[in-house]
Amino acid sequence: MIVLDYALISFGAILIVAGVVGSLLPVIPGPPLSYGGLLLLQFSSKNPFSTTFLVTYALLTILVLILDYLIPIYGTKRLEGSKYGVRGSTAGMVLGLIFFFPIGIIIGPMIGAFSGEMISGKTTKQAFKSAIGSFLGFLAGASIKFILCISMAFYFITTLL
Repeated sequence: MIVLDYALISFGAILIVAGVVGSLLPVIPGPPLSYGGLLLLQFSSKNPFSTTFLVTYALLTILVLILDYLIPIYGTKRLEGSKYGVRGSTAGMVLGLIFFFPIGIIIGPMIGAFSGEMISGKTTKQAFKSAIGSFLGFLAGASIKFILCISMAFYFITTLL
């Protein structure tokens, strides 16, 4: 049984680290990976978490995943972005991820939102404002994911100590 515990804890730690890293990179689903790390620790003989704790973190993980998609759209729209800016932001994220990883994940949505707004006929100033909204939305989403993953890492580590 001890060998199984070491395996579960080791793989759980890998998932926790991958989750924290993934909270900053859109290509890696950070919160679900960190939650998986907590579940692996739960399946060890330590069995440290209550059902309420696990359900709460499962719901938080789902909520954060939903918000991660909605916040950049809200940021773009809040700063007067149109559907062209939102679509451009999404296309920019994908292209930035493929061609300019990892920096493209950050600047791709901004360039995409700016380009989308320019195509829709907005002025440079309006397009830039929309691009800033996209960037602020990305930062807000990444921050929320990072905080959630760090809190899961905290519980994982303190349980082992």
